[in-house]
Amino acid sequence: MTNSSNKYILLVITAALISACSVTKKYERPTTLKTDQLYRDQSSTDSTTIANMPWNTVFKDEKLNALIQKGLDQNLNLKNAIENIVQARASLRQSKLAYYPSLQLDANVTHNKQSQAGLNFPAGININTLTTTYKLGVSTSWEIDVWGKLSSSKRAALATYLASDAAKQAVQTQLIADIANNYFLLLAYDKQLEITEKTLKSRIENVETIKALKEGAIVTGAAVVQSEANQHAAEVLIPDLKQNIRETENAINILLGQAPGPIDRGVLGTQIIPEKIAIGMPAQLLNNRPDVRQAEFNFRVAFESTNLAKTYFYPSLTLTASTGFSNLELNDFFSHSIFYSIIGGLTQPLFNNGLNKMRLTTAQSQQLQAYNNFQQSLLVAGQEVSNALYSYEMAVEKEDSRAKQIAALEKAVDFTQELLEYSSSTNYTDVLTSQQNLLAAQLSGVADNLQKLQAVINLYRALGGGWR
Repeated sequence: MTNSSNKYILLVITAALISACSVTKKYERPTTLKTDQLYRDQSSTDSTTIANMPWNTVFKDEKLNALIQKGLDQNLNLKNAIENIVQARASLRQSKLAYYPSLQLDANVTHNKQSQAGLNFPAGININTLTTTYKLGVSTSWEIDVWGKLSSSKRAALATYLASDAAKQAVQTQLIADIANNYFLLLAYDKQLEITEKTLKSRIENVETIKALKEGAIVTGAAVVQSEANQHAAEVLIPDLKQNIRETENAINILLGQAPGPIDRGVLGTQIIPEKIAIGMPAQLLNNRPDVRQAEFNFRVAFESTNLAKTYFYPSLTLTASTGFSNLELNDFFSHSIFYSIIGGLTQPLFNNGLNKMRLTTAQSQQLQAYNNFQQSLLVAGQEVSNALYSYEMAVEKEDSRAKQIAALEKAVDFTQELLEYSSSTNYTDVLTSQQNLLAAQLSGVADNLQKLQAVINLYRALGGGWR
């Protein structure tokens, strides 16, 4: 082994030793993150959470689960999120290959013509020479990761890949919630339409009753007109409900990635939700919420970008080697024509118009922004959990009172109608008021039930459920 080769080997070993003193830092989750009291008026130490439940166990309606599965298979936004993962995976794969030397094959033929006029030849003689050189060689270049530049780039690519995966999971959880919310909304419209059509039928019959009472001089013509107006008040609700049903069906179809059409569905009264609504602890959002995890991975990308910016202040070490064959004649090309070279280069930045300082300042600022976004994502997650949980609690609180209200109004309608028919102690205005109040309470009761179901869906998503 020649002295020159020994020098290059020594240079590589020295570089490897220097790399132990990397200027980059290892990522650790910031201890300044605020996770306490993210859930308003809630202080649980129980780690049990519905977020750990698979989505097909949270929802018991088989038709809803079939729609959700179709959405997961066909939704276009989710497909785009998956393609983002494919692209990030390709970048990660390329960043890993940066550790290996590059390799190039070079094959060329060079024709060189040179005039020898002006040399010591007899006057008037001009001799031109033509040479042809044949060359076949292989060259390689390798940048040694002395200061952690390549390692930081690889870790940044990995964090980008993980962020894209978390983004896909966030799209999936939102998709499941959107399908379920629209499904229950559709069932609520169905129920309200059923109540309204039943009420309309009753009011049509009531018009005939009032007309008969007028003929018996028990009520006046004003009562007949009022009963007809009451009938039309119910009629006018039906087109709006049918339009809402049609638009909600179309919205679900878009989520399923298909053209508008009817949706196969169950009924509102048979829906079952988890008996125990467990929310766990706020710190679990760091691992359960895909968008929070995405925000942390984005912060890690910015962290590694700062590491990378620091490495530009230090010299880079590159080894370049080439070998092959070169000769003037093809017939003995592979004989006595071998060449090789090994070059080690050390590049130290001295002055580059403030580029390195600008790069580091920008990276540090972007890292701070990414940290703020990380913290913001946690605060938003806590807000969403708090809102959904309170909405559920309020819907439960209304259940008993709403049921009693509807029962009382049903009796009021019966009593006022009986009094109108068999005595003169009441007038049709009392009947009209009780009927209108009953319909409003029944429709509100459906809305209360919808609020409860959607609150559970929103809480499930807010806690980070649906992507497992």
